[in-house]
Amino acid sequence: MADDDLSSANRPRPGLGDPGGQLADNLRVLRERRGATQAQVAKLAGVPRATYAHLETGAANPTLQVLTRVAAALAVSIEELLAPPKANGRLLRPHQLASEVRGGVTVRKLLPDPLPGLDLERLELPPGARMKGVPHTPGSREYLTCESGAIEITLAGTTWRLLPGDVFVFRGDQRHSYFNPTDAVAVAYSALRH
Repeated sequence: MADDDLSSANRPRPGLGDPGGQLADNLRVLRERRGATQAQVAKLAGVPRATYAHLETGAANPTLQVLTRVAAALAVSIEELLAPPKANGRLLRPHQLASEVRGGVTVRKLLPDPLPGLDLERLELPPGARMKGVPHTPGSREYLTCESGAIEITLAGTTWRLLPGDVFVFRGDQRHSYFNPTDAVAVAYSALRH
């Protein structure tokens, strides 16, 4: 831990409606979004680093002048510093995620943003659908889990049948294919680690 940053695990947790706690949480979130240290924000605000550190612990009782300076340094209003925390999330519906149809199989990304070295996809295979897998980069591993129905995966002439809950792990850099041998829709999830 840097000497100018207090770990959120080490600071007291505010109760509901605690203005000092709300201020502390809001300051930490705003500062971290900007990639700044406590010392950098304190310098921009023209307040001692210790004063700013106490603001982020919820232990300070700041003056209006200190709040004004800190708000200006973070380019927000005083109201934003004191407001109850807002939920920071994003809801995406299935149609908002990238998808494509290959060999009758609908392949939909499960993450809206790329994670380095990881791909997560949902595969929906109609009855009798077959899809050739694309060999991935050397050294990659794929983890395929069957959610519903049954899926057959073939690698180098050998076929394995996955039932709900089964997980199959294999090198992703080899030729492979997926097949739904049943008369019901099958759903699987693929995690590919590059």
